[in-house]
Amino acid sequence: MPTVKEIEAQSKAKMDQAVTAMSHDMSAIRTGRASINVLDHIRVDYYGTPTPLNQVANLHVPEPALITVQPWDVSLIGAIEKSIRSSDIGLNPSNDGKIIRLPVPPLTEERRKELVKRLHHVAEDHRVSIRNIRRDANEQVKKLLKEKEIAEDDERAAVAEIQKLTDAAIAKLDGAAKTKEKEIMAV
Repeated sequence: MPTVKEIEAQSKAKMDQAVTAMSHDMSAIRTGRASINVLDHIRVDYYGTPTPLNQVANLHVPEPALITVQPWDVSLIGAIEKSIRSSDIGLNPSNDGKIIRLPVPPLTEERRKELVKRLHHVAEDHRVSIRNIRRDANEQVKKLLKEKEIAEDDERAAVAEIQKLTDAAIAKLDGAAKTKEKEIMAV
């Protein structure tokens, strides 16, 4: 049976992981500048296996409004182009037989608003996961109380501490989301 301190430590670690996951997910939402992070979620059919794009090609940002994808195996160019077109990143690839160029157009106001909506959706998903971590931790503490491992005062203190951890994690998420939103809406 874990102790109250162990439950709190596990909860804090899981909440920190959720915040880190949120940062990673936000990096895939593009802003007006070219970034290879927008290609993180793209998978290419590599001999029947969905493989991350960065494992089959070199990715570069030679100028602020352009991403280049240079496949190691030139026969993959069609599959890479198809994968990029079918993704929801809103970039239109063009190739010259050896390299794929992804011009990053300036974002329209409508597209910026769509990206902000997607950002809010991602942030809410991570808030829910943090609340689930809090619920699980509170259930573990209540179980300790029920089995008479801890006193009621200890249970109340533990629940309050878990709530503080939850509030801090959600504040970090909200701060990161606000920063990203400003970045997206900046012209």
